[in-house]
Amino acid sequence: MSCDIGLYGLAVMGQNFALNMASHGFKVCVGNRSPAKVDLTVQRAKDEGDLPIVGTKSPEEFVAQLSKPRKIIILVMAGKPVDQTIATLSQYLEEGDVIIDGGNEWYQNTLRRAKELEAKNIHFVGMGISGGEEGARNGPSLMPGGPKEAYDMIEPIITKCAAQVNDGACTGYVGPVGAGNYVKMVHNGIEYGDMQLIGEVYDIMKHVLKLSNEEMANIFSEWNSTELQSYLIEITSTILGKKDEFVEGGYVVDYILDKTGMKGTGRWTIQEAAERSVAAPLMAASLDARYISARKDERIKASEILKGPEVTSAEIPVHKMQMLDDLKAALYAAKVCSYAQGLGIIKSCSEDMDWGINLSDCARMWKGGCIIRAALLQKIQDALARDKNLPNLILDPVVASELNDRTAAWRRVVVVAVGYGISTPALCGALNYFDSYRRKSLPANLTQAQRDFFGGHTYERTDREGVFHTAWTDAHKSIGDINERTAGEV
Repeated sequence: MSCDIGLYGLAVMGQNFALNMASHGFKVCVGNRSPAKVDLTVQRAKDEGDLPIVGTKSPEEFVAQLSKPRKIIILVMAGKPVDQTIATLSQYLEEGDVIIDGGNEWYQNTLRRAKELEAKNIHFVGMGISGGEEGARNGPSLMPGGPKEAYDMIEPIITKCAAQVNDGACTGYVGPVGAGNYVKMVHNGIEYGDMQLIGEVYDIMKHVLKLSNEEMANIFSEWNSTELQSYLIEITSTILGKKDEFVEGGYVVDYILDKTGMKGTGRWTIQEAAERSVAAPLMAASLDARYISARKDERIKASEILKGPEVTSAEIPVHKMQMLDDLKAALYAAKVCSYAQGLGIIKSCSEDMDWGINLSDCARMWKGGCIIRAALLQKIQDALARDKNLPNLILDPVVASELNDRTAAWRRVVVVAVGYGISTPALCGALNYFDSYRRKSLPANLTQAQRDFFGGHTYERTDREGVFHTAWTDAHKSIGDINERTAGEV
């Protein structure tokens, strides 16, 4: 019983995180349903510097190797496998032990599991992990949510093993159980949006500016030393410049089928945005784009039937350097809106659930190790620290000024894309979000009048207090108690 922590579930993420913890001096016990993965992990530990990892062949042996109170990270597929793993391990655990689920799990499942384990006085922590295989090995972003007592038990380990940036480790106490999974879920929603934005910029570069892969790779590389510096911009440059091993002179990206897969966290994010009545059009657009991309056979057929604009550069002139500057500005502005929408979802849920999530801390945790790490996050962290009650990120004076400086370029990009028939749902969704949010008056007055017309849903007036209903035609009758008509509004 000498191991500091256990890790159960040894796919690549599990192996790498076990090696990460061992690299920081913690003695790690590892277990897996199939013993072969245990052997592989132990061998990797030897090969990578004789790291302190102990392999086990059964759940009982695995638990027996852990010092008390036991701390176990499970990294298995979300859903039933998590429940099965908890059931298998918990029969050997005692009061005060801690189970940490490090998978991409629906937060409601985490709440349920915590309640079930609470009856046995076993702590449960849902911890979002971002950074992929590389991050898991070298330092990911870790977003734990659970009982503070349990967090304090694992804090020395995760603080050392997380990515490190200028102001410390990319981890911290997110909030009560469920909060960590929720923040990681929204992180993935922002990731969806960011990837879609970059894809749309690439589409315009390729089909409007007619740039080569090498030219695009160089541009993204240059952008990565500017305010756009980020992990996703960096890997985009690498991807675009990667030569194909099968086709001489070809590039890998040009031979990848245009169907984007997904694991579900993006869908959960949009479901939650709807549940919380938070507008998230950019992330919703990125999800829709993946759905459409999956219908490849339909799109092939549609391309033979549906016609797009047949324009020339003479009809819609585009100047290369100006357009590149505009694309850079538009991408930055839209990225800001993506973070604003995601943080808005977290803020709303935190208030509803009384979680007390610190949004500035979320930005800090995302600055290193994770997929959405970006230079922009320092500005976001600072903005949210300046005003903890800021209703929306884009209302911060510094952030607002940067958006205002870029809107002309943003609009030019969208106009050109529409003219050339290039779909830009995320760039347009972000701009529509910005335009809707900045307007003092919206056409919602007409929509509410229509609701009152066909459903007697009532309305408020701009010139006096109260709730009103209009008999719009002779066919409209009295609706009785007006206040009853607003019951059930969300």
